[in-house]
Amino acid sequence: MKLKDLSKSRYVAPYDVAVVYIGLGDKDQAMEWLEKAYEDHSAWLLWVKVDPRFDSLRGEPRHRDLLRRMNLAP
Repeated sequence: MKLKDLSKSRYVAPYDVAVVYIGLGDKDQAMEWLEKAYEDHSAWLLWVKVDPRFDSLRGEPRHRDLLRRMNLAP
């Protein structure tokens, strides 16, 4: 993936990479990049609870844990 390669030499928002992976149906990689967004304190991550592109992650333990750590859990 060009975006992933580009992220090695310049900043690419991890949230954006997660969006690409979820679009490809790769939940594991999407979660990996959402975790990176969390570590980077990305402001975009605030949307992860309501962004419809991540609907397929809702209910996943890692997604619930991420929301809990962000104090966004229901």
